[in-house]
Amino acid sequence: MRIIAGKYRAKKLFTPENKEVRPTSDRAREAVFSIIYSRLGSLSGCKVLDIFAGTGAFGFEALSRGAESVCFIDKDVKLVRKNLNLFDKEISKVKVVCSDALCLPPALSGYNLIFSDAPYAQDLSQKALEEAAAKGWIEDNALCLAETRKDEELNLSSAFKLTDTRIYGLAKVWIYVYKKL
Repeated sequence: MRIIAGKYRAKKLFTPENKEVRPTSDRAREAVFSIIYSRLGSLSGCKVLDIFAGTGAFGFEALSRGAESVCFIDKDVKLVRKNLNLFDKEISKVKVVCSDALCLPPALSGYNLIFSDAPYAQDLSQKALEEAAAKGWIEDNALCLAETRKDEELNLSSAFKLTDTRIYGLAKVWIYVYKKL
């Protein structure tokens, strides 16, 4: 696995030794960032929240492409921390939260670009996004993307307005805009 674009283009990331962590493929990640650029124009000023971060590939890709900051959330942050050592110049822009995404502490500030890549077939992305919104982790008008298996459904509250879905192999990416109610 590698960083696709930006100032760290082609930097290789540490990947899991077991099959429990299923990183988003390079192809799907590249497509997701194309969608983000089409919506936002750039990542300048983006505060990124990477839920179920795993390797941290999404967040590190965002940093490489100019995101202002990234917060990684996962129960097991060993791979994120190991990969963070590859980005030592960016450490001041990164926050790592070792937490269950379904039981988050209240946020000190919100994020405006959210990516959730929960384990498939466990209905976790829906619960995690709702939890993040309830605890103040998601800013009004945030762009929220969630990856699920292509045959899974994602039924978020009315605060999340579905704007598009895309399928990449076995993965489905759901694209929402969050509006505080």
